[in-house]
Amino acid sequence: MEMVLAAPAPEMTAEQEMMHIRDITVAAEAEAKEGDTFFLITTRWWQSWIDYVIEDLTSNGSHHHEFSSRIPRRPGAIDNRDLIDDTATDEVSSMEIELHDTLVEGRDYILLPQQVWETLHGWYGGGPTIPRKAINSGFSQTDLAIEVYPLRLQLLLMPKGDRAVIRISKKDTVGELHKKACRVFNLIPDEVCIWDYYGRTKHTLMDNLEKTLDDANIQMDQDILVEITADANGSLDGGCMSLVKGNDFFEQESDSISSNGDMDNVHGTSGMISRGQPVGLTGLHNLGNTCYMNSAIQCLVHTPEFATYFCQDYHREINRQNPLGNVGELAVAFGDLLRKLWTTSRSPVSPRPFKIKLSRFASQFSGCNQHDSQELLAFLLDGLHEDLNRVKHRPYINSFDTDGRSDEEVADEYWANHIARNNSIIVDVCQGQYKSTLVCPVCAKVSVTFDPFMYLSLPLQFASNRSMTVVVFSCDGSAPPTPFTVSVPKQGRCRDLLQALSNACSLRNGEKLLIAEIRNHKIYQFLDDPVLQLSTISDDNHLAVYRLPKLEKRANYIQFVHRREEDHGNNSSLASWKPYGVPLLAQIPRNETVSGFVIHEYIRKMLVPMLSNQDSQHSAVQNSVSTRTQSYHSDSNKFQLYLLDDSNTVIEKSVDPIRVPQSSVAAVFFINWPKADLKRIDTHHLENLPEVFKFAPPAKRTRGEPLSLYACLDAFLREEPLVPEEMWYCPRCKEQRQASKKLDLWRLPEVLVIHLKRFSFSRSTKQKLETFVNFPIHDLDLTNYIANKKSSERQIYELYAVSNHYGSMASGHYTAHIKLLQQNRWYNFDDSQVVAIDEEEVRSAAAYVLFYRRVREPDGADSNGTQLFVKRHRSGHR
Repeated sequence: MEMVLAAPAPEMTAEQEMMHIRDITVAAEAEAKEGDTFFLITTRWWQSWIDYVIEDLTSNGSHHHEFSSRIPRRPGAIDNRDLIDDTATDEVSSMEIELHDTLVEGRDYILLPQQVWETLHGWYGGGPTIPRKAINSGFSQTDLAIEVYPLRLQLLLMPKGDRAVIRISKKDTVGELHKKACRVFNLIPDEVCIWDYYGRTKHTLMDNLEKTLDDANIQMDQDILVEITADANGSLDGGCMSLVKGNDFFEQESDSISSNGDMDNVHGTSGMISRGQPVGLTGLHNLGNTCYMNSAIQCLVHTPEFATYFCQDYHREINRQNPLGNVGELAVAFGDLLRKLWTTSRSPVSPRPFKIKLSRFASQFSGCNQHDSQELLAFLLDGLHEDLNRVKHRPYINSFDTDGRSDEEVADEYWANHIARNNSIIVDVCQGQYKSTLVCPVCAKVSVTFDPFMYLSLPLQFASNRSMTVVVFSCDGSAPPTPFTVSVPKQGRCRDLLQALSNACSLRNGEKLLIAEIRNHKIYQFLDDPVLQLSTISDDNHLAVYRLPKLEKRANYIQFVHRREEDHGNNSSLASWKPYGVPLLAQIPRNETVSGFVIHEYIRKMLVPMLSNQDSQHSAVQNSVSTRTQSYHSDSNKFQLYLLDDSNTVIEKSVDPIRVPQSSVAAVFFINWPKADLKRIDTHHLENLPEVFKFAPPAKRTRGEPLSLYACLDAFLREEPLVPEEMWYCPRCKEQRQASKKLDLWRLPEVLVIHLKRFSFSRSTKQKLETFVNFPIHDLDLTNYIANKKSSERQIYELYAVSNHYGSMASGHYTAHIKLLQQNRWYNFDDSQVVAIDEEEVRSAAAYVLFYRRVREPDGADSNGTQLFVKRHRSGHR
């Protein structure tokens, strides 16, 4: 690699450097044209230079004390080595530098015009130098793109069997490829011809030397056959020979064939793949902020099963009587638009007739406002299903008992009942099945259902909120201890937690909440500072929240720590008392005394909601008695409270005043529970204090590491409590409960649509997450995510479409990346413009909705009788 030592500091200040670079950048960008050279520079170094010049400018414009001013630090030599893939050893020339294949502009590197690079390189030295050409990326001469990743091609020499890998621009000509191949293998140009060897099959003799590789439909990572046309004596051997699978050369290449024997054919039963005029490359006019609609439509119409279905006679399946549908008009409008797009014409189509029908049945998409492509996709999939539902009269399905039966049996019954009411091409292609498990936090009742889904909405892990679970104890005996899970700002304060809990538990006027951290069955500390940062509370902490009346005076707090009796063999004299559970809390005005009788009453009132069934019924009678004395007496034969202070002195039920000792937290009294009396209390409420976040968080990622799609899926399937607004009615408790919910994938569809939840909304903020998600283009393997372990089929998917969103929520733009399966090539559909792109451009931080198609065995057939997409073998990662 070229590395140049740093040059001496130029006779310029940092501010002068900045002004000079700014001027030549503006001039260079104004004159940029096809063929210009740009240079990659690592974002890390570029940012250090920006900080240097800005810091200098700021410090020169400020008045600092001589001891506090600091000199801006000038960056060292440019170091681009973190952009280089040192493991790539298959390049043919040591002069060619191979980049890491997941670099993202702005995040990993910056592109500099040649004059800017040469200036910075002259000042700072370093390297290596990474030049890239500007190429035309569209129909206009001003549509320029920098080809950061030129075509990578494998040259196969026939008949010797040698091979080499080269990089070459897709805008280079066939003649330049021919010359490069001859240099690589040291061949005489007149004795060599080259073939388009896509899919290891001879397609076209590349004899038009003026044609660009882009126009010749040469793709990333494909093979080029280099054939010697003369024998050792110089005589011609009859031209470039046809190649068949059984010849010697093909045997040498067997390591490039997939293990199941598949060649790289995509469609068609023969070994030949059509390379004629492509269809399906028609754009859509933007009718005014309809890019969201165009993006969604292109993804759907390029779903092979839908293309096959709507290009045939689908009208016989239209359900015009379905009250949930759109009298079939939405399906007809979509079908008409799809047929217009599946032509060889490259003239854009106006989607106005479809837009009119869409607005009629979904008024939210009327007008010219920008909308969400995922919301439109959800509406279209559901609307098309209802218009094409083969079930004309939905049968009534009785609920059924699932207890005691296997998950497989219950899931099949749920699915059969679903199909009995919902049967369409949309269900055939896009619907899968969840296993949904709810668990009551109070009685541990488990409820399992198997529900259909149309797409997966996966969370991104850079969430701005945090879930916190606490248990609220009502100190007036009005309710049993109740767990609540609330969402608070990740960087919030204790007041945010208090506000969220006040809303969740419907706090009344005249009441307050006091948060306490519990350790070793005692109150460790009160979290009563409203500005305390929530980040100081760990996920494994245990919090109890006490619901108390507000007092006019400052309060003293009493915590009642439970202790239970422990035996030591047959010797009862050795019985001891060990703390357990969560303490109860009472308060009294500071510097006032209470009687032993009042203290006993505090405890009894708080314990009433936790009495066992028989005792709670007795308590109901109790509460009808008017005076406290009668209440106390009527219950005196039920259980005894053994109350002691911290010196183990018994506190009698007398009316004598007791002064509560001062404490930094709360004075400690003990409740000793004999075994017989403890059985009268539902100890579940006291013993099971959950962690603040009791479900395993995702694995931490290092800075700069892309977020894996699998990590998003793990987060989606992680067990979590329901939000307070979605309480579940527990059939055993006969009350609304904040149950924990766990989703599992049970049945996957032919086409799996994955929505990345980039947009988040709250009362005060709207936010888009620009998180880069590293999603597989090939071989998305979901086999281990299927909860149905009796299913032996592998669950492998290939990406074929992406709906992208660029920009902010207020002024964004949608496009679609589509793979034409017939060509095995990716295209960017940007409204009316359709441009071929390299596969590595598909994976970006703009990806919003992903469309995957199941890969089946080559001898399989899908439910529509269409030819299946056979997994293309890839010789290396791009």
